[in-house]
Amino acid sequence: MKTVTLEVKEPAVAYNAFKAAWQGGKPQRNTISFATPELLWKVLTAKRWELLRALTGAGPMSIREAARRVERDVKAVHGDIIALIQAGLVRRTDDDAIEFPYDAIKVEFLLRAA
Repeated sequence: MKTVTLEVKEPAVAYNAFKAAWQGGKPQRNTISFATPELLWKVLTAKRWELLRALTGAGPMSIREAARRVERDVKAVHGDIIALIQAGLVRRTDDDAIEFPYDAIKVEFLLRAA
């Protein structure tokens, strides 16, 4: 099963972890980092979570098919897909389909006292 981990990590910390893994030749887990919890929730709205659920493990598909699966307007789904592509969660295939190339999502962040 191919899992992606969404985490909240300061950009400098995320970069240093990536750099260390790259230089050390260590296998890296599939991770997408957000700078703050607020940014994570801004990108991953309830409708976008619903889209990711429909795309998870489904393979490449058209935006129209994704909209059909979540029973939403194609134009609205298109806007959400663009946001997910920009966040690095969804990608376009060579034949212009969309794909979420994971079978599961894990979310990790630590909430501390202010």
